[in-house]
Amino acid sequence: MFISIDEKATTWFTKEFDIIKPFSIRMYPQYAGFGQQHKGYSLAFSSETPENIGFTKEINGIMFFIEGNDVWFFEDTETYLSVDDDMDELQVTYKEEITAAIN
Repeated sequence: MFISIDEKATTWFTKEFDIIKPFSIRMYPQYAGFGQQHKGYSLAFSSETPENIGFTKEINGIMFFIEGNDVWFFEDTETYLSVDDDMDELQVTYKEEITAAIN
């Protein structure tokens, strides 16, 4: 699991959620849409307090986290959060992690 959140994305979350830092953003799979990584699921976000953290990353006063029961969505995947400059919208891209065999 690898998650990259760039500076523009953290600024986008600050504006979109209109909350004073520090705050927490939960990243979770939502059963809806066409999903690039998992068919039928898309990545969703909410501002809430963690209960059972499976992953956390703090950037610029925002704690991004994944609950333990949602980790499956991100396993073996590189997830990148950035902003589409033309639309000023969050952009999520995925790349399958390549694991090297150890001989």
